[in-house]
Amino acid sequence: MTEMTPSLSLPHPGALDAFLRGRLLAQLAPLRAGCLRVCDALGEAVLGDPAAATVVKVTITDPAFYRKVAAQGSVGAGEAYINGDWRCDDLVALVRLLVRNRDLLDGMERGPARLGGWLLRGWNRLRRNSRRGSRRNIAAHYDLGNAFFSLFLSPDMMYSSALFASEDETLEQASTRKLDRICQQLDLQPGDRVVEIGTGWGGFALHAARHYGCHVTTTTISAEQHALAQARVEQAGLNQRVSVLMQDYRDLDGQFDKLVSIEMIEAIGAEFLDTYFATLQRLLKPDGLAMLQAITIEDHRYRQALRSVDYIKRFVFPGSFIPSLNAIMAAKTRASDLQLIGQLDFGQSYALTLRAWRQRFLAQHVAVRAQGFDDRFARLWEFYLAYCEGGFLERSIGVSQLLLARPGHRPALAG
Repeated sequence: MTEMTPSLSLPHPGALDAFLRGRLLAQLAPLRAGCLRVCDALGEAVLGDPAAATVVKVTITDPAFYRKVAAQGSVGAGEAYINGDWRCDDLVALVRLLVRNRDLLDGMERGPARLGGWLLRGWNRLRRNSRRGSRRNIAAHYDLGNAFFSLFLSPDMMYSSALFASEDETLEQASTRKLDRICQQLDLQPGDRVVEIGTGWGGFALHAARHYGCHVTTTTISAEQHALAQARVEQAGLNQRVSVLMQDYRDLDGQFDKLVSIEMIEAIGAEFLDTYFATLQRLLKPDGLAMLQAITIEDHRYRQALRSVDYIKRFVFPGSFIPSLNAIMAAKTRASDLQLIGQLDFGQSYALTLRAWRQRFLAQHVAVRAQGFDDRFARLWEFYLAYCEGGFLERSIGVSQLLLARPGHRPALAG
């Protein structure tokens, strides 16, 4: 670690901040697989290898940053970004560099940050996904307004990973490919009765009904999503093929030929995984098929993630969690007779999806402000999108389509 000339244009840290600064730089001193330049009024500290391919510069614009990190670790660093206490020349590269040095990142959660983590866990326990709690948690994110999400999503309003064939494709092309793959894997046919857990804004239901001729019953507990999905169905003239409910998935009844749940499992809460799979089995006919699209975390980090509160849980998706593939399979086995018959992992596509969303979001700064959101909100979302993109690029998180079948399913022979 080397120090360079102080910057006189930045606020000068007091004694406590200077101490905390030294402590943080010492924790990050063994940085590898890249270079981090930290600039503040005391100078520029160079961590890692200056000749590395990945070089990221962070500028501390308010010494309060050091107090936030000391008190709340990585969540405090995220909050400091929302407050405007630091800036970075490449947020995604910073996330990737820190993921590569996850042991050092974990070190930031020790010391005084342990108390902050304990308090965050207490807060998170209050966000339990009971029926009432689920509605509150979903509203906290999705009821920001349909107009807001339309600023950066593709016209189909799919808020889940697209499926790219190449980096040159548009988000719209990749999103349609994802929807078609789900429909084709489920072998959707005219007359099939399909249930969807997690409507979003109706993108899948509209696509399946319009292009595959099936009937879709879809449910959400977001008032904003329900209103727009219903309006889109009516505008498309598909009222006879799509039924939009505002109902908790646990309260659905009936039996269906096929089931779809696209990135909804992350919102149910880990303690409800068995309930979720028991519900899937109950809703599917004995020969039914289900397609889940799920964000996943590495199996060996799942238990640690359950015990901690990260930036996403604190500021973006209260009550959320990311399951591991092992956790999904274990819950499926405990609570249902569903069998895994197909899997596609496409985490790099999610990185491209997030990059497209982030670029569109940043290009809509004026429109975001016009909707009543301030700069803190804009920075919160910029950090969220970059945080996720970096995670997918480094494969610390992934996304899979999981094709599941009831025991009575018998696929047709090819040819």
